[in-house]
Amino acid sequence: MRRGPARPATDAAAATSALADVAAPAVAPAEAHPVRQQLRTEFAFELPRGYVDDMGTVHREGVMRLATARDELIPLRDMRVQENPAYLSVVLLGRVITQLGTVAHIHDGVVENMFASDLAFLQDFYRQVNAEGHTRAGVSCPHCEQPFEVELGGSRLGES
Repeated sequence: MRRGPARPATDAAAATSALADVAAPAVAPAEAHPVRQQLRTEFAFELPRGYVDDMGTVHREGVMRLATARDELIPLRDMRVQENPAYLSVVLLGRVITQLGTVAHIHDGVVENMFASDLAFLQDFYRQVNAEGHTRAGVSCPHCEQPFEVELGGSRLGES
């Protein structure tokens, strides 16, 4: 059997080859190895009024960590929560606040003795951090109605 010179590619073969190139685009280097973002698990805050300890010291700056499923489930077994469901946020916040000024040990008794405005602030902060994953909130200007974002973490009330 005699072999002849190589034949040039036909138009159909060339078209098939071109289609394969279009159908399977090259993977960009950035897509092949995505850049990992580090998960932020702790968030600083500043209480509007501050927790006053037994010595009369005011503690305003603190840190809250992300809640785990365990953090949300364990308080449900607490008798105080079973008797009064509103107590859930006090017990839960006592578990996830890791620092508050120079207070040595944060627990639900500390949260229980906070001013109502600080408790409300921490409940909102908890929702922002755990439900939405950030501490920014979308708001609108009351005068011009333009939407913008404010940072809730670490800011004082009334500041934007």
